[in-house]
Amino acid sequence: MSKAIQRPLLAALLCGLLDGCSTAPRFDDHFGQSVRANLSAQVIDPAAVANANPAAGIDGGAARAAQDRYQRSFKEQDGASDQPLVGRNTAQ
Repeated sequence: MSKAIQRPLLAALLCGLLDGCSTAPRFDDHFGQSVRANLSAQVIDPAAVANANPAAGIDGGAARAAQDRYQRSFKEQDGASDQPLVGRNTAQ
């Protein structure tokens, strides 16, 4: 390649490389906005701490049994979990 072609080609390459560093990324304007939106979406009732009424809808025994079953699920393997879902005969 001749020097007459190399110099303009090198100059164009350098300009292209420097162009990538010339401006800040667009996401800087909205940095953290999605985190703040997700956090505010999780807050349903900020005054719920002051509510002295118990949660309604489930009795204590059923809640305790569900919690115990949940805790045991980490220690014991469920027998149905090692069976494949595809190709299983469900009409047993």
